[in-house]
Amino acid sequence: MVRKVGVLALQGNYIQHKRMLDTLGINNILVQYPQELEKCDLLIIPGGESTAISKQIDRNKFRQPIINFVKTNSVLGTCAGMILLSSTKEANNLKPLGVMDFKVERNAYGRQVSSFSGNLHLEFDNTDNFKAIFIRAPKVSNLGKGIKILATYKNYPVMITDGRHFATTFHPEIGTDVRIHEYIMEQINA
Repeated sequence: MVRKVGVLALQGNYIQHKRMLDTLGINNILVQYPQELEKCDLLIIPGGESTAISKQIDRNKFRQPIINFVKTNSVLGTCAGMILLSSTKEANNLKPLGVMDFKVERNAYGRQVSSFSGNLHLEFDNTDNFKAIFIRAPKVSNLGKGIKILATYKNYPVMITDGRHFATTFHPEIGTDVRIHEYIMEQINA
């Protein structure tokens, strides 16, 4: 049972994740120090600038604590957070955590000015499409063994899981549709 959700608050869109969790009445904290992970059952790594978050993870000595955390707890990575969860090869100023077995192409849909919204079909909810916001979004380029697709956009996987961890190429925290955060909480609590 999830008692507290931590939102990594080093850089990026962590405030909107916090607002979404507050709306759902979920106990949460902004995580700014590695020892705060001990208080959490789920960690959200938000969207933002993947190289900046990667540098902040190392500068603030979060890398090993996060790697230890994900062995027994769940994590949700959105957009830049997804890039950090991936097994994508290290690049200039970017060192993914390798939590999940998939690779991404960064900024695959274009620059900031090319940001867009699109309707997704969620595999776990057939009521309505989910209006997703893509901001300099990554594109999944390779899925490893044991990765399940939970949503697609134009036949590309945009929400995936390995059963414990979750990743989205888009920003589920933007807007008022709470279904993705609710679903992840349900899965973790099951």
